[in-house]
Amino acid sequence: MFIDQVKIYIKAGDGGNGAVSFHREKYVAEGGPDGGDGGRGGNIVFVIDEGTNTLLNFRYHRKFVAQNGENGKGGKMHGATAEDLIIPVPAGTVIRDAQTGAIIKDMSDCGPFVCLRGGNGGWGNRHFATPTRQIPRFAKSGIRGKEMEVTLELKMLADVGFVGLPNVGKSSILSMISAAKPKIANYHFTTLSPVLGVVSTGGEGGGFVAADIPGLIEGASDGLGLGHDFLRHVDRCRLLLHVVDVAGSEGRDPIEDIRLINEELSRYSEDLAARPQIVVANKRDLLPPDADLSAFEDFVASLGYPLIYVSAATGENVKQMVYMAAELLRELPPLTVYDADYVEPMPEIEPGNHDITLRREGKVWMVEADWLYNLVGSVNFEDRESLNYFDRTLRNSGVFQKMREGGVRDGDTVNIYDFEFDFIE
Repeated sequence: MFIDQVKIYIKAGDGGNGAVSFHREKYVAEGGPDGGDGGRGGNIVFVIDEGTNTLLNFRYHRKFVAQNGENGKGGKMHGATAEDLIIPVPAGTVIRDAQTGAIIKDMSDCGPFVCLRGGNGGWGNRHFATPTRQIPRFAKSGIRGKEMEVTLELKMLADVGFVGLPNVGKSSILSMISAAKPKIANYHFTTLSPVLGVVSTGGEGGGFVAADIPGLIEGASDGLGLGHDFLRHVDRCRLLLHVVDVAGSEGRDPIEDIRLINEELSRYSEDLAARPQIVVANKRDLLPPDADLSAFEDFVASLGYPLIYVSAATGENVKQMVYMAAELLRELPPLTVYDADYVEPMPEIEPGNHDITLRREGKVWMVEADWLYNLVGSVNFEDRESLNYFDRTLRNSGVFQKMREGGVRDGDTVNIYDFEFDFIE
């Protein structure tokens, strides 16, 4: 069974809770608080699995939850950070936000991708000891890991896509030029799923990847037949080999067949319809020697497509077709990799009291507040947009103004729950 689109639920692990603990040791008086911090929750990480070309593994497993971080312990012992949850996907899988359809990541040619980060661990009570609060009997809970629904959409990584009506010989041609073994028979819809084949053109590194796409029919772009579900697999193709039954062996007109397929491609995507094409006129062996093909050739020429006559039955001109495709591919841009357009929603800060606690430890100003703790735990400081949002929130909530009023000056070091920076007025 071929599955190329699925919706799954993913959740990063929660951070472990900080510990409330006090040092207890014989002959040591007033040991003080020693509660350790909680560990960070596990991330959700997608990786490319080169050994698969379908999303079949997600047919029954659609909920992925990373482990939570371990709680802190006494003796200043930090809770263990949870292991990341690794989700393997086929190369060419596009990860989208299920609600908006925005692209989060194109898993085409990249390393591991951290989709959701685990929540930060909570601080143990040792962090909250001050000269006036020497016995803090509280700690911070860990931050919840982020969660969302995503859609995994497989768009195969093929340089060349075979398109055409059912039973025109696409599978037969692919089986001749590659090691792919698609099902071949003299009836419609033999191919029920896209088939990839590596085509060699000789020489070191020579060749390309071709995809046999299930035959299109009229109305495929509206969901009729099998074509609609698989048109996404030619989205990346740099070149289309438009296979047509030039002999009209099933009583069809090859000119009308080309028009029909191009119309379906255009209705699905104007960009796809504009891709370069080579018209592969198959079943030449069934034509009589005196067949008049001038009208057909004039029509193909009017479209600006190269034309080659082949026979999958006898192998005539099949190698020449491969070389023609390879030559054209050298002039075309590389495979499309889709840019991410997903914007991570920023955490909402509840209106109301935005008071802070400001104290100095040596040369560092410590800024604390429950709402700030939750804010820091939900911000990705490696992301510029997220960092800018954090800066705006501090300004709009009056934190910077309160810091100035409390004595913080230009160049002073400020620490907000382990996020440390130099204060600049």
